[in-house]
Amino acid sequence: MPQKTAPKKPIRPRQSQRPPGHESKMKPPPIAEDREHAGAGRLIGKVALVTGGDSGIGRAVAIAFAKEGADVGIVYLNEHDDARETCARIEELGRRSVAIAGDAGRPAFCRRAVERVVKTLRRLDVLVNNAAEQHPQERLTDITEQQLERTFRTNIFAYVFMTQAALPHLPRGGAIVNTTSVTAYRGSHHLIDYASTKGAIVSFTRSLAQALVERGVRVNAVAPGPIWTPLIASTFPPKQVATFGSDVPMKRAGEPKEIAPSYVFLASDDASYMTGQVLHPNGGEIVNG
Repeated sequence: MPQKTAPKKPIRPRQSQRPPGHESKMKPPPIAEDREHAGAGRLIGKVALVTGGDSGIGRAVAIAFAKEGADVGIVYLNEHDDARETCARIEELGRRSVAIAGDAGRPAFCRRAVERVVKTLRRLDVLVNNAAEQHPQERLTDITEQQLERTFRTNIFAYVFMTQAALPHLPRGGAIVNTTSVTAYRGSHHLIDYASTKGAIVSFTRSLAQALVERGVRVNAVAPGPIWTPLIASTFPPKQVATFGSDVPMKRAGEPKEIAPSYVFLASDDASYMTGQVLHPNGGEIVNG
C-alpha cells in the first residue's frame, strides 16, 4: 500500500491582497534586515538604483546597500507607504534616498527615473533590475494576450529599458544585478509566462555581460527561490500562501534579508572577477544553472 503524504502544515496565516501588494499588510511582515548587522563599507561612495525597491527583496537590497555606504534611489509602481518606509530606513542609516513612482515597463519613465537619481544623488554606479509581476494560471490557454504582454513588459522589457537609460551614467567598475528566479531553471506549470520572462533574464544577463565587459561594467544575476514578499500574498490563493515555501529542502520560504547579501556581493568589488553569473539562494534546490 502506498503511504499517504501528510498534509503540509500552515506556516503562516491564510491571507490575500490585491496586486501589487503591500508589505505593511502582510502577516507576519517580511524581514528586510538584521538590525544587529552592520555593514562593512563595501559600497562607500556609490549610488545605486533599485527597481521594485519599496518592498520585498528590493527593500532588503536597498537597506543592505545603505548599510554598506551607498546612497539609494528606488523605483516602484504605486505602493507609496511602503516606499516611504524604505526611504526612511535608508535615511536613518545616514544615507540619501530618492523614490520615483511609475511604470518601469515604459522607456520614457525609465529615462526620467535615471535622470532624477543622477540629478539628486549626483551619480550612478549600480543598477538593480528587480521589479516583477506574476499572474498564476492553471492552463496555458488561460493566459490572455493582455496578461502575456504585461508580464513580459514588467519582467524583461523594463530590464532592457532601465539598462538602456542607465548605461550612459555607469562608470568603469560599475555593476548591474538582475533578479531572475528558480523558475527559470525548473519551470512552473502555473506560472508559464512568468517563468519564461525569468529565463529571458538569464539570457539577457549572460549576453549583456559579454557586451559590456570591455567597458568594465559587470552584469550578474540572483535567482531566488521562494521568498516571503508582497508578490506572494497578492497573487497566490490564501491556502497556498499559508504553506508557501514548505516544499524546498529547507522546508520554509526565505526572508528578503537572506537574499540581500547576494546583491551586495555582486554589486561590490568583492565580485570583481564575476560577470555573466547567477547566484542561487533558494533553500536547497539543485538547479545546475
